[in-house]
Amino acid sequence: MKLIYTRDVERWGMFELTLDGPSQGNPFTDIQLSARFTKGRNEAYAEGFYDGNGKYRIRFMPEEEGSWCFETSSSSTEMDQLKGEFSCLTATHTNNHGPVRIKDSVYFGYADGTRYTPVGTTSYVWHHQNSDLQEQTLRTLSEAPFNKIRMLVFPKSYMLNDREPDGYPFEGSLESGFDYTRIVPGYFAHLEKRVKDLAELGIQAELVLFHPYDEGRWGFDRMPQEADDRYVRYVVARFAAYSHVWWSLANEYDVMTHKKWDDWSRLFRIIQECDYGSHLRSIHNCKTWYDFGTPWTTHASIQHADVKVISECTKQYGKPVIIDECGYEGNLDTRWGSLTPEELLCGIWEGTCRGGYVTHGESYLNAEKILWWSHGGELQGKSMRRIEFLKGILEEAPAQLAYTSDSYDAATLSVRGEYYLQYFGPHRFAYREFSLPEGTYQVDLIDTWHMDITPIEGKHEGRFRIDLPGKLYYALRIQKI
Repeated sequence: MKLIYTRDVERWGMFELTLDGPSQGNPFTDIQLSARFTKGRNEAYAEGFYDGNGKYRIRFMPEEEGSWCFETSSSSTEMDQLKGEFSCLTATHTNNHGPVRIKDSVYFGYADGTRYTPVGTTSYVWHHQNSDLQEQTLRTLSEAPFNKIRMLVFPKSYMLNDREPDGYPFEGSLESGFDYTRIVPGYFAHLEKRVKDLAELGIQAELVLFHPYDEGRWGFDRMPQEADDRYVRYVVARFAAYSHVWWSLANEYDVMTHKKWDDWSRLFRIIQECDYGSHLRSIHNCKTWYDFGTPWTTHASIQHADVKVISECTKQYGKPVIIDECGYEGNLDTRWGSLTPEELLCGIWEGTCRGGYVTHGESYLNAEKILWWSHGGELQGKSMRRIEFLKGILEEAPAQLAYTSDSYDAATLSVRGEYYLQYFGPHRFAYREFSLPEGTYQVDLIDTWHMDITPIEGKHEGRFRIDLPGKLYYALRIQKI
């Protein structure tokens, strides 16, 4: 058999081997395919997947430069024990910094050492909309500050989401039911196209593998164990070679009544086993938090209205904490979907200054019934540009700012003796007093809503007082000169 595969691949890029194999029977259940990759003492395994029309693919993301060897293993004789070599080259692509990893327990960072602070948003099924709306979403993202987006793999049946998708992940129909043993490669090829589009924009794609927004309409939320396992292995085999992918095992896992605790543990272990690239892994709750102390979760993904829990959670778990839903800026008739932009921005600043991360969301009901929260399109809210303003402040700050509990009444990030960022939120302080280590400091007053930074004149040393305007949503930045 003539082997078709990538001869040269950038570090953290995608190696792909394409093979012709059997298409009769059921390739998803009858054929086993994997490959062993070696470079010196380094060794990794990647499972293959069937991509339709008799084509099988094995993908791999090399993390070390140099010459790699591979050898296949398959239950199909024609695809078994095939060997080859390829070269892993220095990463040169603008957005290729490798996958995001956990850094120093509670921070994130790219694999090449480049700084990364998640500034996320949620648009669950933007990739299931018509092509024009999908392209509009990508244009919006290209002009927005977000570097991560949460999106579902399966279609969604929920409030304002009642349209049938153009395709399904499994063969079948609503009338006849779905055959969970037969995956539809074209469905995942389209998802993959959009994941690639996000890579070009430098945006991390957090793929949510399961969700409860089905209620038996398609049955994807209540598949048997073997179907769940096969589906997860397929998704990992297909997407694990993309360095910008994160795994979210489920959204609101605790309201998926057809799944038990052991199911989630088993599925996490499958991801760990199959994902040689060790992409970030978590799971999102409705009310009952998952145990993020488990070794198979890399970080905490939490739904909670009070972002102040971030500082305690970071301390408890010793991992990064993301409040992926404190609510959405919008006008729906629900608490979670009707935050004012001021409320959402306040939550994002508060959570940030408590040493965590808070995800943006927007749910404005309009005549077209197209909401960013689910469908993408255009952003209508007022918080986005102000989040961009915060992102700029963080990018200028020292890396690895730590939450300090010295000022319980005002969330504070600091590098002691060097830099302090203190947020006042809904409190309208008339003044603040400070006692800082030896040195002279520059103090800036930050109006987080109007996006103004005003230097405060004077020489600030030792113990000093800063008079404030007594207004909402202000912060102070103190930097050693």
